[in-house]
Amino acid sequence: MHDLAALEADGVTATFVASTEFVAATDAQARALGFAAVPAVYVAHPIQDRTDAEMAALADEALPRVLAAVTRGSSES
Repeated sequence: MHDLAALEADGVTATFVASTEFVAATDAQARALGFAAVPAVYVAHPIQDRTDAEMAALADEALPRVLAAVTRGSSES
């Protein structure tokens, strides 16, 4: 989260991906750092026991949200 805050402060669009288990923790840390503008992309929890195919499916599902997050405010399509 500290890295994201630094990137955003430097004008670099940032986001992060985490599992839904960490929504409250990431919200709290963002508030503590004084920024909540970085969009998060959350995927289903848990992660550690997933097969490669399940991980690929999670990534495929999350990709449009990741792309939307990192291109927010962009004038390019």
